[in-house]
Amino acid sequence: MVALPHRGRKAQTAAHGKASPAAAARPARPSQSQTSCWPPRNSKAAYHLLLAGYQTASSSLTSASTSSMETCKIRRRLRASGRRIQVINVSSNSFSGRFPFSSWEEMENLVVLNASNNSFTGPMPTFFCIRSSSFAMLDLSYNHFSGNLPPEIGNCSSLRLLKAGHNSLRGTLPDELFNVTSLEHLSFPNNGLQGVLDGAGMIKLRNLVVLDLGFNMFSGNIPDSIGKLKRLEEIHLHHNSMAGELTPAIGSCTNLKALNLGSNNFSGELGKVNFSKLSSLKSLHVSYNSFAGTIPESVYTCSNLNALQLSFNKFHGQLSFRITNLKSLTYLSLAENSFTNISNTLQILKSSRDLTTLLIGGNFRDEEISDDKTVDGFENLKVLAMENCPLFGNIPIWISKLKNLEMLFLFNNHLSGSIPVWISTLNSLFYLDLSNNSLSGEIPAELTEMPMLRSEMVTSHLDIKIFELPVYTGPSPKYFTVSDFPAVMILENNKLTGVIPTEIGQLKALLSLILGYNNLHGEIPETILDLTNLEILDLSNNHLTGTIPADLNNLNFLSALNVSNNDLQGPVPTGGHLDTFPRSSFDGNPRLCGHILDQDCDDPVMVDSPQGSSRQGGYKVIFVIAFGAFFGVGVLLDQLCLSRFLG
Repeated sequence: MVALPHRGRKAQTAAHGKASPAAAARPARPSQSQTSCWPPRNSKAAYHLLLAGYQTASSSLTSASTSSMETCKIRRRLRASGRRIQVINVSSNSFSGRFPFSSWEEMENLVVLNASNNSFTGPMPTFFCIRSSSFAMLDLSYNHFSGNLPPEIGNCSSLRLLKAGHNSLRGTLPDELFNVTSLEHLSFPNNGLQGVLDGAGMIKLRNLVVLDLGFNMFSGNIPDSIGKLKRLEEIHLHHNSMAGELTPAIGSCTNLKALNLGSNNFSGELGKVNFSKLSSLKSLHVSYNSFAGTIPESVYTCSNLNALQLSFNKFHGQLSFRITNLKSLTYLSLAENSFTNISNTLQILKSSRDLTTLLIGGNFRDEEISDDKTVDGFENLKVLAMENCPLFGNIPIWISKLKNLEMLFLFNNHLSGSIPVWISTLNSLFYLDLSNNSLSGEIPAELTEMPMLRSEMVTSHLDIKIFELPVYTGPSPKYFTVSDFPAVMILENNKLTGVIPTEIGQLKALLSLILGYNNLHGEIPETILDLTNLEILDLSNNHLTGTIPADLNNLNFLSALNVSNNDLQGPVPTGGHLDTFPRSSFDGNPRLCGHILDQDCDDPVMVDSPQGSSRQGGYKVIFVIAFGAFFGVGVLLDQLCLSRFLG
């Protein structure tokens, strides 16, 4: 199973595993240390900065129109005063407790308040509107506000931007909210809100540009009145419990740039919506639903489309050549549907010159992948996933032409033959998963020459743009930044033979080395101790002999180890963090000894015990060690955050 450790050192993973590409991730709370400069002197400038989602700061607290305490890191209750203040920015501090209600009586000219990314608690405050009739922008996101949305929000008659995402708000959207007809940006993602979207109320918000209610518990369908909101540019309703067929009215939102409906229970045909009128659409995300049929032809008229995410639905048939009309397409996810004819699919998509991420796994059941040397194109491809089909044949040589490739996922197929030595010529490749196939032969020593696995500066070479959309996600959504992606080599559960190359120690960037369930023999090479960044090492279920290197204790970041079910002997090293690993990490080696195995190393009689069930037991070991990252990598091939992609 795949190992996917977190590249950061704050939280060591003790697990490894694998999941299929696709889905949506919950964005992480911004760091309170992330600040930049914000010296706006008027409310219009502040408004546009807030709309752009910029984190802002000011070293000055004395401006006549702006008061910002963002860089102060003051751990005390906020006090505010001043009749002339128009903009207050206290975002990204360490404020806690309830928001101070009594300090705002003199704020008669307040226009903007940004209190995001703190630790405020209690009910969501709305009293600013009472004191200032011109109050227009309120950002309370990334705090700990709780309770229902206050109906008093309806008193904010001039409010244009309301952001309160990433809190603990609950209940329904109050009717009074829809009386704020000036609203342009309404954002409540990552809360506990529920209920159905009130069509009669929604139609009042005719100025709405952005609607973000993702990661809540809304149910029902999208109301037909959505089509009356002609200014809408973004709709984010992902990760809710909405259901039914899509309303054709979505096709009337002619200014739409982003439509994110992923991870709901929508069904029927996507073609209910006429996309031909959505010429500005840049991102269409409907993954993790139950849409059926073929990809509607009208989608191919969206000439500005950058990202198309259709994974985990019930689409079928062959890919239409008309997809080549999408000249701006950089991100395509068709994973886990029932598409057929992989050869035709690749021949069509190779013309998509700007494509950087291609996720087509979980389709093309039992087809043979072409080894045609004449296949070209894909010159800008950085992520290629053709996992879990299962495909037959050899690892195709045309992949050797993808000189910009950074991540290659071919696991859970029926690929055979040897691991090609040309993989080492993919100079940008840092994530390689060939597990659960029928690959044979020795591990090529050439693999240890992969430049990105030899350099400890992996992330400094990465193109950040390929991660602006998700690359693996699963049932336990997490946010992964570029630096979170590990350098990984996963070759487990094949038919590999020979020894572990001594040159393995050159791969100093590796965080996960997974070689379990093969037929490897020989000793664990001492050079493995040179992998000083290693977090996960799985050599289980092979035929390795000799002793466990005592200096494994010096691999300070090693958080998961599995050498079970081999022919190792001697004492299990003690006196370091190897003492913290479970017995299951070493079981199935009858000549190993030590307190963790309840086997005295001074006992002159160490009887070889039968290993008849060792392989089966090993699977349990892998599962226990790997459970966390099984969904951790799963958290990365179809939704690393539309919010970043859209700015």
